[in-house]
Amino acid sequence: MTKINSICILRISAIGDVTHVLPVLATLKNAFKEAQITWIIGKLEYKLMQGIEGVNFIIYDKKAGVKSIKKKLKGQSFDVLLQMQYSLRANRIAWKLKAKYRVGFDKKRSRELHGYKLSHRIAAVENQHVLDGFMEFAKVLGVNDFIYKWHIPTSKLDKEFAANLIDSKEKYVVLSPCSSHKIRNWSNVNYAKIIDYMINQYAVKVLLCGGPSEYEINTANEIESLCQHSVNNITGKDTLKQLYELLKRVDLVISPDSGPMHIANAARTPVIGLHAATTAKRSGAYLYQDLAVDCFSQAAEKYLNKPAVQIKWGKQVRVDGVMSLISYNMVKEKIDKVLG
Repeated sequence: MTKINSICILRISAIGDVTHVLPVLATLKNAFKEAQITWIIGKLEYKLMQGIEGVNFIIYDKKAGVKSIKKKLKGQSFDVLLQMQYSLRANRIAWKLKAKYRVGFDKKRSRELHGYKLSHRIAAVENQHVLDGFMEFAKVLGVNDFIYKWHIPTSKLDKEFAANLIDSKEKYVVLSPCSSHKIRNWSNVNYAKIIDYMINQYAVKVLLCGGPSEYEINTANEIESLCQHSVNNITGKDTLKQLYELLKRVDLVISPDSGPMHIANAARTPVIGLHAATTAKRSGAYLYQDLAVDCFSQAAEKYLNKPAVQIKWGKQVRVDGVMSLISYNMVKEKIDKVLG
C-alpha cells in the first residue's frame, strides 16, 4: 500500500469487542503517527470510548439507520477501511463508505456478504482470540510492532465516584453477574455462595455491579438476598466509565463472558471469567486466561455430542443450563489463587 494518511475503523459493537480494538488503535497510532483515524462505533460503546485523543468518532445509532452514517461523513473518503465486524448491519455501513483499500476478515470468518468490495483480507489463522484476530488487520498494513495498551479516558467525576466506594485499607471484589445473553450467566445461588466464601475466608468487601435493565437489577437483588453477609449493590447506578475507574481500584473481578469482564481486563485487574457457552480461548479476558473457568469442552461433549476441536471456532453452546457445568469448587480454586 502507498502512504496511509487516513484510516477508518468500523467496529460498532459490542462492549467487549470494542475493548479489543484498543490495542489495535494504539498500534496504528504508533505506526501511522500522521494519519487521521476515524472510528465508526455504536451509541452505547461510544459512552465508554468517548474522549480518546486523535480519533474522530462517528456514532452509529440503530434508530437512525445506515444512511445516517453516509450523511455524517459527507462524502469523505479514506485511504484504508478496516472492516472489523462482519454482521450484515456493519457490512451495509461499509458498502456506503469510500475507501481506496478495504480490509476485511478471511473467507472462513466472513458472513453476510462481508467479502463484497474487499480489496484485502486478513490471514486465516486457526483458533485465534478475538483480539489477536483484530491485530491481523494491522499486519495487513505492514505493521508488526504491536502495542498491547488499553487506554480509556475518564473524568475527575468518574474517578471520584469510584474512589468514594473504596477504602484503601480494605480488599475489594466486584461481582458482575450478568452477560448480555442470559444463557451465559451462572446461578444466583452459586454467586451468593461464592460471595459468602470470599467474605468468610478473606474478609473482602464485595460490590455487585450491573446495568440498569430490569433483569440485571432483579438478578443483583436476588443474589444480595441470598447472601449471609452484606454486599454493596450498585447495580444500575454507575456509568461505563465509572465502572472502569472502579475496576481499576479493586483486587478481583468475577464475571461471565460479558462487557464488564473485558473492561476489567482493560483496567488490568485480575478477572475470573466464567465460560461454558463460550470458550475463554476465543473470547475470554485476554490478559487473564489462566484465571478463566472454562467448561466449553465439557459443554461441547454433553450438548453437541462432539469434542470441542470438531466444532467451528466461535460457535457457542446455546443450551439452557450449560453454565451449571461450572461448579462452586472450580470458582473457589481460582479465587484462592488470586486472594490466597
